[in-house]
Amino acid sequence: MACLKLGSKSEVFRLDGQTWLCSTGLASDVIVEIGDTSFHLHKFPLIARSEVLESLIKESSRDDEQPVLQLHDLPGGAKAFLLVAKFCYGVKMELTAFNVVTLRCTAEYLRMTEDYGEGNLIIQTENFLNHIFGYWADSIKALKTCEEVLPHAEELHIVSRCIYSLVLKVCADPSLFSWPVSGQNAVHSPKGTELWNGISITSKAVIVGEDWWFEDVTFLSLPLYKRFIQGVSAKGMKPEIIAGSLVYFAKKHLLLLGSQSSFQNENCVAFRSSLSTPPEAEQRNLLEEIVELLPNKKGITATKFLLRLLRTSMALNASSSCRANLEKRIGAQLDDAALEDILIPNAGYYVETLYDIDCVQRMLDHFMIVEHDVIDSTSNYITEERQLIGNSQSPNPMAKVANLVDNYLAEVAPDVNLKLTKFQSLAAVIPDNARVVDDSLYRAIDIYLKTHPWLTDSEREQLCRLMNCQKLSSEASTHAAQNERLPLRVIVQVLFFEQIKLRTSVADWFFAADNLENSQSLSGNLGLGRNDAITIASSPHNHIIAFDGMKERISELEKECLSLKQEIEKMVKTKGSWNLILKKFGVSKPCKPKVSNNKSKVSPASTNQTEEKAMKLMN
Repeated sequence: MACLKLGSKSEVFRLDGQTWLCSTGLASDVIVEIGDTSFHLHKFPLIARSEVLESLIKESSRDDEQPVLQLHDLPGGAKAFLLVAKFCYGVKMELTAFNVVTLRCTAEYLRMTEDYGEGNLIIQTENFLNHIFGYWADSIKALKTCEEVLPHAEELHIVSRCIYSLVLKVCADPSLFSWPVSGQNAVHSPKGTELWNGISITSKAVIVGEDWWFEDVTFLSLPLYKRFIQGVSAKGMKPEIIAGSLVYFAKKHLLLLGSQSSFQNENCVAFRSSLSTPPEAEQRNLLEEIVELLPNKKGITATKFLLRLLRTSMALNASSSCRANLEKRIGAQLDDAALEDILIPNAGYYVETLYDIDCVQRMLDHFMIVEHDVIDSTSNYITEERQLIGNSQSPNPMAKVANLVDNYLAEVAPDVNLKLTKFQSLAAVIPDNARVVDDSLYRAIDIYLKTHPWLTDSEREQLCRLMNCQKLSSEASTHAAQNERLPLRVIVQVLFFEQIKLRTSVADWFFAADNLENSQSLSGNLGLGRNDAITIASSPHNHIIAFDGMKERISELEKECLSLKQEIEKMVKTKGSWNLILKKFGVSKPCKPKVSNNKSKVSPASTNQTEEKAMKLMN
């Protein structure tokens, strides 16, 4: 740290309680009062260096009374005036980065100009300030001390000069300069000493790395840090580095940032009630300022961190604009979010659901707006499946979000207070072609049906329309075919599409078998071996299916269809159940014949037509 030594005389000041006494052998003839501290000094050393002190002493002097000067608003207070007194008496003292700003403001306040002695305190502190601006560590310390005398430091442009010097160093290549810097990744060299005009400087090796300054600027107050960040931004620093510094600053100063992951509803309420103190307002202001300063560029701030900020903003009751800002940022990169991070508990006394469904809905809406231009609504899900699975490519953003939403729905589905409309609204945002398979969505729907057994048949059918039965895997189709919670229409659809898949697979098998037979015949004519024939018959588009496995699958489907058919026939024979069957299959009621003898009878022809419709649906 740079240090400038002034004065040559030995120490002459001693403290007696709250009073500073000067032991020069002469009686004190002036008293200076600053707060609770008083200084018993002599007139001549003071009037020789300060225009203000000279004027006050002349105004307060009377024939037989000792003048008492009151300087309660002096920048730096009693601590700074003690150094001023030492300077006036020529006592040894040191100017450092820790006291130069305060002394510069005090000297200006007392008007200690060159008119009151060559090398007065204003010129000494000003020269030293200009020197330490060339060094990172000293500039940081000086800027930090500006907070103690901020109005005066602002008036003398010390704050802006400190910030400007720091901005230049951060935005420049540190390897081109020789200022000592420090940081979390610094590599120090053996200490050395440099002398300049009586100034002793301890030098350290210049470090490399774009984040070397992150730790140092966290010691600044929020207003000064904000001005520094605005300075480097105006200087053209990369947004990624600015975002990194803001994240580092937030993690150090936002005390709630890492404590919200385990919030429960009741814990969150108790926690917020315990924060009705001024620090909560400071924390809220800090969070809102950080969110405002974050560069508005997609992907440069981690989604996980943004979600932590969002949770903290809810706990601190941040402004609605702050939360909306975070939701938009998160929504733009929702494909990078993890399930546990979007499970945001609902805060407050009056909440319907355990988790904040509306917040996730808004973020999902923002994502759809951002991705609107890249969504191909006419794309075929089979083509996407080949791209995502067959070519071993990573899922596109829409596919990632679709999987995220489906898993989220499965997590919130057990909440009995979750309304059907909210569940449907969240699931329906994702386009059908974004899902390769609908297994996760089916799982979420099944959990919701299990937790909400009071849903009507109409509501169950509405809910099941969210999924595409054609895109269920074999395992999910097997489960759905035996799921009593699903509407009968959905079960029939599942079996129907499974039958289509089975027929397609059998046809492919016979096609492959024919190719194999033809290849074997060809190999006999060409003199090739059996293994060579199999190699010829094989191709990336034709896969031979194991015959035993195919037979087993056919047998299972036949059993399922037979069981369903028997169940329907049994219900048909049961008196009074036919209308229920018709309602399940969506078949209109049979027409009533003419009434005779005050008794209505169903026409046999009409009944046969209805049975045929049911059997068609069943087959």
